[in-house]
Amino acid sequence: MEKQILALQIAHILGENYQRDWVKQQIETPKQPNHGDLAFPCFPLAKTLKKSPHLIAEEISSHLKHPIFKEVQTVGGYINIFLDQKFVAEHTLKQFYQDPEAYGAHEFGKGKTVVLDMSAPNIAKPFSMGHLRSTVIGNALANLAQKCGYETVKINYIGDYGTQFGKLLAAYLKWGEEESLKQNPIKELTRVYVKFHHASKEDPSLIEEGREWFKKLENNDEEAVTLWKWFKAVSLEEFEKIYKLLGITFDLVRGEAYYNDKMDGTIDMLQEKELLEKSDGAQVVRLDEEELPPCLIRKSNGTTIYATRDLTAAIDRKQTYDFDEALYVVGHEQTLHFQQIKHVLKKAEFSWADQLKHISFGMMLQDGKKMSTRQGKTVLLEQALQEAISQAAKNIKEKNPDLKNAQKVAEQVGVGAVIFHDLKHDRRNDVEFSLEDMLTFEGHTAPYLQYTYARTISLLEKGNFDHKHPVTDVQAEAAWPLIKTIRLFPEVIEKAYQEYDPSKLARHLLDVARHFNKFYAHTKVVGSEEEQALLSLIYAVNYQLKDGLSILGIQAPENM
Repeated sequence: MEKQILALQIAHILGENYQRDWVKQQIETPKQPNHGDLAFPCFPLAKTLKKSPHLIAEEISSHLKHPIFKEVQTVGGYINIFLDQKFVAEHTLKQFYQDPEAYGAHEFGKGKTVVLDMSAPNIAKPFSMGHLRSTVIGNALANLAQKCGYETVKINYIGDYGTQFGKLLAAYLKWGEEESLKQNPIKELTRVYVKFHHASKEDPSLIEEGREWFKKLENNDEEAVTLWKWFKAVSLEEFEKIYKLLGITFDLVRGEAYYNDKMDGTIDMLQEKELLEKSDGAQVVRLDEEELPPCLIRKSNGTTIYATRDLTAAIDRKQTYDFDEALYVVGHEQTLHFQQIKHVLKKAEFSWADQLKHISFGMMLQDGKKMSTRQGKTVLLEQALQEAISQAAKNIKEKNPDLKNAQKVAEQVGVGAVIFHDLKHDRRNDVEFSLEDMLTFEGHTAPYLQYTYARTISLLEKGNFDHKHPVTDVQAEAAWPLIKTIRLFPEVIEKAYQEYDPSKLARHLLDVARHFNKFYAHTKVVGSEEEQALLSLIYAVNYQLKDGLSILGIQAPENM
């Protein structure tokens, strides 16, 4: 609210050449308390107003007046605003207690639909740590979208088709062991797939053999289809165990193969619009004007490619859901692919093509290198989750041996640690896989947030707090940094969704926990004169931590 008020006043003072939104973007939050609660730098105005930043600051500050502004100072070219702490504290808590569940929510997504293409593991391969990113980032974005008023459709677009499955069929028929496959299907399929990759380096003819088996699959060869269906069934069964552990569900689970009998319509459409061209026997859509390589639609041997399926899927999703945004939560190595898909749809005159957005993210690294199933270098997500749960259980047993539901809490803590380790990073950055970092139960981790939440529960119980009768008049000056932080929640939610970056919320929750723990370390709560007012504040902290963790896909145990 205070940023809006300040931006509106400054924009009014500057005149019609300066929009409120631009002014708001310039407003800063000083790191040092003696620089105020808000600051507006006047340096960008100096050239156009032909005055010194200091003089501009003096002139603007003389006109700034509002009950929420306790003091306005000018330092150099900055306008520093000190807020009325009592007014802001009371306003924040009153706003929260009007409807705790709605605090931080927005309505700019009301009446709009967002479709998210997320997770998308490949069948017949283990669910590795590399798949974790798309899954948890996509889930957090869907929850953020819902908090902003959108209807969401989460689609798990399973990789169940393509040339790699021809290679897998060839590999299994050469080296597969039926008994091993029955005992541990994913492990056996991974073994033969890795063996095929290494063997093909010595014998390139294997690559052609794999292509032939994929062509058989496309032509509905009985043996190929039977094996492929079996591989898919056992894979989905294994994936479901992971999703259950992560607490993630989907509105639709659909494989690429669903579009096999629908791609001809897409190809015919491109042909009718005279967009298809021949290139070395293949069919492509040229994107020279967009300065992109041609988009391959059909290979020279007649088989399709995933671009054909993605084009068909995009058209189908628009017809089915009439989405306002379609988010593809896929690694940054697929950037070119999604640029081609969007531009092919544009050339085909689909007006909604710009609604497709590639939400890219960095790689999950191991020892600084990309994980690879083909190379046999990968970490199984289920293994990482189980190890995290086991370590959490050990820590809980040491610190709280009498804790009820200890195993359930260990699952919440262990799984939360793995999810948060990913989401606390800017999605565009690579993340180094490290069980040690994930399982550190101090510092910038989910267990730290969960422990802080449990601590607020304990305080509220000791003080017999009744959230239906809050006291919103908080006097304690030590609470000010905490109040300012929880007040940012609505702004953080908006930015986190609009920039498709859950790490903004993750870092905000860490700030909330840090300010709360510092406040609690220096302030007597239960038994103090301000007990009920302080507990009213702590309940707001409690609720925000739980709500924020939930949006990130992490549970908050009440005892640890």
